[in-house]
Amino acid sequence: MRKTLFFVLLQLGSLTVFAQIGGQKSFEFLNVPNHGRLAGLGGVNVSHRDKDLNLLFSNPSLAGDTLAGIGTASYMFYVADVGEATFAYAHRFRKIGMLSFGVQHLGYGTITSYDATGVELGDFKSSETALVISKSHLVSSFRLGANLKMVFSNIAGYRASGVLFDLGGCFIHPHKDLTVGLVIKNFGFVSSDYTAQDRPSLPFDVQIGTTFKPEHMPIRFSLTAYNLDEDDVTYYNASSDMDKPRALDKVLRRFNFGAEILIHRKFNVLLGYNYLVHQELKLENGGGIAGVTFGFSLQIKSFDFVFSRNGYVVGNAGYGFTLSKNIDSIIKRKL
Repeated sequence: MRKTLFFVLLQLGSLTVFAQIGGQKSFEFLNVPNHGRLAGLGGVNVSHRDKDLNLLFSNPSLAGDTLAGIGTASYMFYVADVGEATFAYAHRFRKIGMLSFGVQHLGYGTITSYDATGVELGDFKSSETALVISKSHLVSSFRLGANLKMVFSNIAGYRASGVLFDLGGCFIHPHKDLTVGLVIKNFGFVSSDYTAQDRPSLPFDVQIGTTFKPEHMPIRFSLTAYNLDEDDVTYYNASSDMDKPRALDKVLRRFNFGAEILIHRKFNVLLGYNYLVHQELKLENGGGIAGVTFGFSLQIKSFDFVFSRNGYVVGNAGYGFTLSKNIDSIIKRKL
């Protein structure tokens, strides 16, 4: 039941898109946080500039040239045997400079199928995959980037594929710990949809955010606005005015809050809060920990390790792990 619930939630709009605006688009899995750092910061971030190659999935301009040679592997545990594996590697070529490559694969495991009367029809497996090629370029204090994504979806035997693009940019303050990011995500075309009757629709989004560290304070804050292309991201019972979201509530549903506590140069704590997730997944008799995330990043010798925990509803949490290493240094050492 927990796995089936997670699957339905994802198809209704991933974990950060509300059911009213979800359920109508293909490849919603692209909106799910796919590595430890992003998950620990609340699930949405386009400005956190760090030595983490996985940030290219959020904003291609965040993958700087200093990450050449880095290889990363991530796995997100959700519920039952639903999980997401992500791999990324950056290589510097002589003529074209650095290119980053990524693979994002979400597997739903084995799910039992039933007809409308409740009769069991058997089991099926479903999964979705994205292959990513990323390029960024630095111009003064600005960095521009682009992702080319080839996406494939197999849901209970129904298949879809498409070619999508991300265009992103970030401003990096030359003297202060301040970054502002903007990304236009998931535009392109569907090459084949699940059925001939389906109308192709992509999980297009516009996101903007900033990450800053106040002077003399060991905390780096992030604020990210998303779903900016949607007129309304709320859902309520139209027959009851008590359930109708107020103006402030509608605004907060478009924001994700994140913080990184800088305890040591090799150890940091990650915190996040996604108001939309909290409102839509909280229990009727209490908010619980839905939308609240935390984690930590740890450097052990030449390895970088990130752990995160995501709160959805009581008794159901997701855990993320990311391991990064400079692969090129190992190869050169052996040669």
